[in-house]
Amino acid sequence: MAASGAVELGAAAATAAPSPAPAQAPAPEHLFRPISAEDEEQQPTEIESLCMNCYRNGTTRLLLTKVPFFREIIVSSFSCEHCGWNNTEIHSAGRIQDQGVRYALTVRTQEDMNREVVKTDSATTSIPELDFEIPAFTQKGTLTTVEGLISRAISGLEQDQPTRRANEEAVAERIDEFIVRLKELKRVASPFTLIIDDPSGNSFVENPHAPQKDHALVITHYNRTVQQEEMLGLQAEAPEEKPEEEDLRNEVLQFNTNCPECNAPAQTNMKLVQIPHFKEVIIMATNCDSCGHRTNEVKSGGAVEPLGTRITFHITHPSDLTRDVLKVTKNPFTLGDSSNPDQMEKLREFSQKLDQILEGNVKAHFIMNDPAGNSYLQNVYAPEDDPEMKVEHYKRTFDQNEELGLNDMKTEGYETGLAPQR
Repeated sequence: MAASGAVELGAAAATAAPSPAPAQAPAPEHLFRPISAEDEEQQPTEIESLCMNCYRNGTTRLLLTKVPFFREIIVSSFSCEHCGWNNTEIHSAGRIQDQGVRYALTVRTQEDMNREVVKTDSATTSIPELDFEIPAFTQKGTLTTVEGLISRAISGLEQDQPTRRANEEAVAERIDEFIVRLKELKRVASPFTLIIDDPSGNSFVENPHAPQKDHALVITHYNRTVQQEEMLGLQAEAPEEKPEEEDLRNEVLQFNTNCPECNAPAQTNMKLVQIPHFKEVIIMATNCDSCGHRTNEVKSGGAVEPLGTRITFHITHPSDLTRDVLKVTKNPFTLGDSSNPDQMEKLREFSQKLDQILEGNVKAHFIMNDPAGNSYLQNVYAPEDDPEMKVEHYKRTFDQNEELGLNDMKTEGYETGLAPQR
């Protein structure tokens, strides 16, 4: 019988007596009374119901009670006077708890055997010393004692022993041996551990010293797994799916812009590239179909670094020139009427020196100083250090921060509406 139906029947029985006061819903504490042999008003509700053994009518008794230091439960007992079949179950009168519970009781004395136990049908009972376990949902919930749990297990094993002896004698003999060991536990010849693990959180093992701490009983509350949520029929929350991040590294993005030369509509291509042992950079290229202008540039994919970077590279071999090099061959100010003989001569000498470096005839140092810290020169020995390259990090000056627009950039104090003062 469902627990909800039992609550309704119990409520009807509790409000059946006439009362001069206006009819009101009874308070929960009036429905669920603590278990007591001296409480004459605590009488079970009896209803006629069908026996599932002989299909004749039997009697179901419902008792709404409260376990001290625990919670309300409904004890349901059925008996049939025709075939003699009977059954007793307990149901939690509350909801499934937010967490599961695990009781580990060390049984040392006969008083421990008399502890009250509420075991729901979703609880797993085990005795590690015997490697014995009663899985969840293989027995109905019960209100009993530690000794009663063991006696119920013994009765369950003995029930089918005659059939086993006829069909599987070896199995029956092993079960007989195990039953003897269970009966020895009832005498508490040596300490043993009783574990009741209930994902619903509605099982209970009595603490006879309550509200004082019980040193023989360890109670652990835990969060249920997804499998346990499904076992209890709860709708487990699906893990929040993170939106899939677009992989921009394998795509060339295109967007419309204007040509910087003729201002005609043009298209800019952009691609995110990961430079090994450095960082991500964005390569942008613009082609104009109207005037044929083409431009490309590289932008850092990250923020301005906390420190500036100075890279000094010693060119000692022609293979070093495979790294990026700028060579000036023509300059508009060296041609036509605007040309200056002295300036043209200096540029010619500079171009000759670059040619000598490219031919490997002259050793040189290449220095790249970037206050933003986002420049890069390939290290062919990576991840090891390059013996011909020196990388220095330095603190920017005020003028360098001013040029980068960092001095007026405020990133703190906005939660209070007050930006820090310089």
